[in-house]
Amino acid sequence: MQTNALTVRHLSVNYDKTPVLWDISLDIPPGMIVGIVGPNGAGKSTFIKAALDLLTPLSGKVEFFGQPLKQVRQRIAYVPQRESVDWDFPITVLDLVVMGRYGKLGLFRWPSKEDYDAAYAVLDHVGMSNFVHRQISQLSGGQQQRVFLARALIQGADVYFMDEPFAAVDLGTEIVIVNILRELIKEGKTVFVVHHDLNTVESYFDWVILLNMRLVAYGPVKEVFTPKNLNITYGKSYSLFDEALRLSQHKTAGLQ
Repeated sequence: MQTNALTVRHLSVNYDKTPVLWDISLDIPPGMIVGIVGPNGAGKSTFIKAALDLLTPLSGKVEFFGQPLKQVRQRIAYVPQRESVDWDFPITVLDLVVMGRYGKLGLFRWPSKEDYDAAYAVLDHVGMSNFVHRQISQLSGGQQQRVFLARALIQGADVYFMDEPFAAVDLGTEIVIVNILRELIKEGKTVFVVHHDLNTVESYFDWVILLNMRLVAYGPVKEVFTPKNLNITYGKSYSLFDEALRLSQHKTAGLQ
């Protein structure tokens, strides 16, 4: 049997006592580009952070290839939102990308020539070979996104999480990123992308996860990305907040 790249069971996340995600369960097979889609405040970035153990959920279990994250951490790569990065930090493009190798280097080991050669290679692949010695603060938004993609690629991961990689980037950068993601899928990798542009969902993704605090639907784009599901996900008349708040307060009370 095929082992799922990602398995989530009953994942719930609160910020203070406010529900952000509630009772998310899904299974994602490997070798897919998966769009994570929903309105602002739907919990898309929170879903990624909870899966990667960057925040503590209220409840639930997450596994990659049938194992907890701590057992497969080196097989997972993460590209955060650009807004969450300190772009004034004094580091060059080359050194930032080499940092992607640190998880495999371990303690007390400096990057080798092989690590730097790998960094040059991925920077060339994302079209940034002419910027290797540039300070990251001197890059445009699209260039910054390409550099963080390069840092993820150098990890040689099996699963990639990308939080809004197309936000505020030029068309050329968007095309470069999409083509690289398709190359990763051909290699059997799995990619999760938080995405806002509904017009490109069908052309960019194989599967889609529709979120609005709770899971609306997930599966192949042709089956799930339907007017009915989009109306549930985005429709003003369909509010999941009150239900999630009620369930959250009930569960929180039960834990006390």
